[in-house]
Amino acid sequence: MDFQLTEEQLAVQAAARDFAQNELWAGVIERDEHQKFPAEQIKKMGELGFLGMMVSAEYGGGGMDTVSYVLAMEEISKVDASCSVIMSVNNSLVCWGLEKYGTEEQKQKYLTRLTTGEIIGAFALSEPEAGSDATSQSTTAEDKGDYYLLNGTKNWITNGTTASVYLVVAQTNPELKHRGINVLIVEKGMEGFQTGPKENKLGIRGSDTCSLLFNDVKVPKENRIGDDGFGFKFAMQVLAGGRIGIAAQALGIASGAYELSLKYAKERKAFGVPISQHQAIQFKLADMATNIDAARLLCLQAAHDKDAHQDYAKSGAMAKLFASKTAMDTAVEAVQIHGGYGFVKEYHVERLMRDAKITQIYEGTSEIQKIVISREILK
Repeated sequence: MDFQLTEEQLAVQAAARDFAQNELWAGVIERDEHQKFPAEQIKKMGELGFLGMMVSAEYGGGGMDTVSYVLAMEEISKVDASCSVIMSVNNSLVCWGLEKYGTEEQKQKYLTRLTTGEIIGAFALSEPEAGSDATSQSTTAEDKGDYYLLNGTKNWITNGTTASVYLVVAQTNPELKHRGINVLIVEKGMEGFQTGPKENKLGIRGSDTCSLLFNDVKVPKENRIGDDGFGFKFAMQVLAGGRIGIAAQALGIASGAYELSLKYAKERKAFGVPISQHQAIQFKLADMATNIDAARLLCLQAAHDKDAHQDYAKSGAMAKLFASKTAMDTAVEAVQIHGGYGFVKEYHVERLMRDAKITQIYEGTSEIQKIVISREILK
C-alpha cells in the first residue's frame, strides 16, 4: 500500500482543515448548547463540494476518491462532529447509493441537487423495534400497481427535519423476508408524511435527529431504487460504505481531542513545569497518538479497498470498531488531562467526549461490527 498522499488529496485535506478552523470553530459551542442546526455552514460546505465529494462531475459532484473523503471528514470532525455527520449521511448513504443504484431519471432529479447542497438527504432504516436488524422492517410499502402505499415509523433519522429527500427502507413482501424489502425515495411534503420533534441528544447536538411517520403515503413506482426486493442489499451496501465515513468521523473527534490536549499540556504548569513534562501525562499522550495513528491507517485501508473495488466489508467494520473506541478513550483522557477545565464547555473537550459516544452506536454498534468482522474472517 502506498502511504504517500497525492497532491490532490493533500489539497482536499488542507481545504477541509481551513474551512473547519475558519468557518466552524467560532460558533461550535453555541450550536451545541442550543441544538442549532448549522444551516449556513452546511450551505458553504455544499458550495465547496463537501456534500457530494465522491459523486462524478456529471452530476455536480467532485469525482474524488474515498481517501480524499476520509481526509476531509477527519478535519471537519476535529471541530464539529454535527457538521461531519450531516456530511457523512449525504455523501456515504444518500449520494453514493443514488449514483450507484439509481436510475438516470432519479440521478437527474435528486442527485444533482444533493451534491451541491441545494437540498440534503436522509437515510431511513432504523425503527422502534428494528435498529441494527435490517431484516425486521415493520414499515410497509404495499404495491398498488403504479405506486406504493407507505405506512410505518422510522427512528433516529439524521437530517430528519431538514432533509428534502429520504431513502426509506420498507417491507413489501413479508413472506419473502429480507428478499421482499424495497427502498423508496420519499420527498418532504408528500401527503401523509410527517416528521416528529427533534431529539434532545447527549452529543452531535447541532445535527437534527427525529422520527419519521408515514400514514398512507403514496410513493410513485418510479421512486423505487433497483428491482423489486433489492432494498436489503441496497441497505447493506450503503451501510458498509457509511462505516468508513463514521470511522473517519471518530478519527477526527479523537484527533481533535488529542491536539487540544497536547497544546494544553505544553501550556499548563504544575509543580513549576508544564504538565507535559510529567510522565503520567506523557504516557497518556503517547497512548493517544499511537491509537490515533492506528485508527487512521485502518480508515485509509478501508478507503483504499473501496477505491480499488475490493471487498471492504471487513476493513470498513474494523476501521469503525477501532476508530470509535479510540475516539471515546481519547476524549475521556483529554478531559482528564485538562482536569477541572476539561469539565468546562469553553475548552471543547467535554463536547468531543459527548460526541464520541455516538460513533460507537450509529451505523451499527461495536458489537455489530464484531459480527461483521467475524463473519468475514470465518468465510
